[in-house]
Amino acid sequence: MDRLTFDYGNMMAPRLSGRGIDPARLDAMADRFSGVVRQVERQREDGTLGFLSLPYETQLVDQIRKFADSPASLFEDVVVLGIGGSALGTIALRDALLPAGWNTLSADARNEEPRLHVLDNVDPRTIGPLLDRLDLSTALFDVVSKSGTTAETMSQFLIVRDRLRAVLPDEEAYRRHLVFTTDPDNGVLRDLARKEKIAALPVPPNVGGRYSVLSAVGLLPAALVGIDIEALLAGARAMDQRCRSDVLAENPAGLFAALQWLAHTEAGAPIHVMMAYGDALYSIADWFRQLWAESLGKQKDLDGADVFVGPTPVKALGTTDQHSQVQLYVEGPFDKTFTFLRLGEHTVDVPIPEIYGDIDALAYLGGHTLGQLLDAEQRATAAALARHGRMNMTIELPALTPHAVGELLMMLEIAAVYMGALYGIDPLNQPGVELGKRLTYGLMGRSGYEDTELPDADPRWISR
Repeated sequence: MDRLTFDYGNMMAPRLSGRGIDPARLDAMADRFSGVVRQVERQREDGTLGFLSLPYETQLVDQIRKFADSPASLFEDVVVLGIGGSALGTIALRDALLPAGWNTLSADARNEEPRLHVLDNVDPRTIGPLLDRLDLSTALFDVVSKSGTTAETMSQFLIVRDRLRAVLPDEEAYRRHLVFTTDPDNGVLRDLARKEKIAALPVPPNVGGRYSVLSAVGLLPAALVGIDIEALLAGARAMDQRCRSDVLAENPAGLFAALQWLAHTEAGAPIHVMMAYGDALYSIADWFRQLWAESLGKQKDLDGADVFVGPTPVKALGTTDQHSQVQLYVEGPFDKTFTFLRLGEHTVDVPIPEIYGDIDALAYLGGHTLGQLLDAEQRATAAALARHGRMNMTIELPALTPHAVGELLMMLEIAAVYMGALYGIDPLNQPGVELGKRLTYGLMGRSGYEDTELPDADPRWISR
């Protein structure tokens, strides 16, 4: 089977008229990188990096398959209630591996698989109309929160529970329309699952939200809509094996991390743009933003000293953003790296008709396909950036398959952990998120957070 490839030639100084990464400097990272791999392998063994075990969890796959093949598979709509890492991975899998416009297709075109909705915000203008539109008697709600205290997700759950009980007064029938994806032993949702006899699948305690796409968080909804989760995990395993090498030149995640770290710390590029060439890949760039931002943006290093580090991830879509962002990228500050996502093969393509052969501005397009045009635009953008001294790299998936997507997700997760080691920070925690949560609890009146005070708006600084 073809595997993911990673071309980083346009990161290197010889391609960029002296800008970019000196090959000798990358070579000099080899010894340090071997130490990073040893550190990561120790954390694998002691269970700190729980996400590395997910591709090998056959028991979990059996649990998911058992649930997906139960009456739950008869629902017409699956609705995921979650936010951040509880939602972005599922959205990425849906958009990458299901036909475009999945929820608008007929049941026959979907092979009788359900529609998949992901409610990853609490905007009432989105949630209210969707719940009004759905036939709740044929919908399954997957409530995803490891702690069971996530304000956004639990608010959604309370609304859904109330509406379900209104249309399904029978308690046993009501329970069949819910599944909880949560901590295996503790937390509000786990307690409710036991008390109300609601089906529940586990999220390992040592797997954080942004690393959870290959757990039940992402695998359950994927399986419910017919995505081949075994192939997805096989791709992740293949990448994990490639990334156990302590030889930098042989380790794709290691090369990605080393180049991005050097670009930030030595080449003045703290902004990391991921530009997906294809609508189906765009949500992976969105997932990557959370992975990079929450894992690497830290005030404290491992010794507790203030370091205030972390690159800023940006998402872009080719070719759309060639017409909205590339002017800045080509001629603006030298403060960015670019990672292109592209496909080696377009399994869906559209030919461009050979008409208007007498008009030069149109004739050259005829006989090609939209896929060929998309590929040409990506290669041209990469070349244009390189000619202007802008560092860029290309990750090519052989085709848009579960195996290839599994490879890509695992590579980027491992790269985030390597980056954490290079920065000397903890890529697994997220202390910067907690204050906002506590303030929200106080504003909403949660017991124990009554001392929350926010300053009143100052009329001197309000424009009316």
